[in-house]
Amino acid sequence: MRRLAAGIALALATLGTASADPALLKRAEARQPAALALLEKLVNIDSGTFNGAGLDAVGAIAAAELAEQGFRIEKLPATPAAGSNIVATRAGTGKGRVLLMAHMDTVFADGTAAKRPFRVDGKRAYGPGIMDDKGGIVIAIHASRLLAGGDFGKLTILLNTNEETGSAGTRTLIDRLAREHDVAFNLEPGRAADGLVVARKGSGEIELDVTGKASHAGVAPKQGVNAALEAAHQVVQLSRLGDDAKDTTVSWTVIQGGDRTNVIPDHARALADVRARTPEEFDRVERDLRRLSASQLVPEAKVSAVLKRDFPPMPASPVTDGLAKRATAIYAEIGRKLTLESSGGAADASLLFAAGLPTIDGLGIVGGGIHTADEYAEVDSIAPRIYLLARLIQEYGRSPALVKP
Repeated sequence: MRRLAAGIALALATLGTASADPALLKRAEARQPAALALLEKLVNIDSGTFNGAGLDAVGAIAAAELAEQGFRIEKLPATPAAGSNIVATRAGTGKGRVLLMAHMDTVFADGTAAKRPFRVDGKRAYGPGIMDDKGGIVIAIHASRLLAGGDFGKLTILLNTNEETGSAGTRTLIDRLAREHDVAFNLEPGRAADGLVVARKGSGEIELDVTGKASHAGVAPKQGVNAALEAAHQVVQLSRLGDDAKDTTVSWTVIQGGDRTNVIPDHARALADVRARTPEEFDRVERDLRRLSASQLVPEAKVSAVLKRDFPPMPASPVTDGLAKRATAIYAEIGRKLTLESSGGAADASLLFAAGLPTIDGLGIVGGGIHTADEYAEVDSIAPRIYLLARLIQEYGRSPALVKP
């Protein structure tokens, strides 16, 4: 607290116009033990995207915390995804309508929480999904605890069950909520350099499916049509779809074909992850995909190559820059400096942005090792991030007209 108080004084002396709230900061600091305890509860529940029971268990804990604060709770089916989305709404006497969003699902398999439960080692806490995105849920819950009704006109918190697989079960809900709010703060993880995300690539997937003809690999190999061979050829040539100059990546991540060595495989499939910064670049990838996949090494094979688009890009924007400038000034109030980053990762912020809602991302807990066994959260980032989010809600909740370039 002494170090942060000194930071406030330094920031005020340096910026002059900053309006730090030492009382709010003190309350944010006081919330850190409870926030860490809540984080432990959530991390120790397996809630992979396909684990409906785990997702609903996380949702029940979060809903209880928010109901205690006076939020009205809705549990909405996430069909075709598992579990129920949580929408928590609280009315206030301010003018601005603020939307917070985080997701309950993780990329980890069932049983991971038991194998690698929550633990604190020095200044870092570890566990599956601790920063992506259970830390974001915790920051949202505890920032909202600091706020009075006059700090906003309406505060809504959306907890999504299926962000890690493209939010198919939540897109209609996201679009509706985007139309009902003035600004959105997405609680994806804060970057390791204590950063926010001001732009994101869009994401997509190439599905390659090859059909051939089975035959005995020793007795009659020429009578077969080798689907695995054609799939390998397609993977190599379609790798050229990426474009370094445009920062477009095509990464083949799954290849399957055949199940025994003495049979020519009659089917093979492969999947590629695609990331691009503009919709036009996705159009270009789709055109080139059709053109290149027509060139076959095994002419008798049947080849299907399709680009599926998931999250749209979230390009740089003057409106986002304005939100980032305000967040940077708020963080400086407590002597901390935000970094502003563009990410190759896709997230729900892109859906909000595409729906026309001013949005900034990366307001969750700070950490690293995302999607790995070493995923961690910086314990000392909890209170500053609670303060940052609470102050943003205050400013935009009181004066929605601040949302401008």
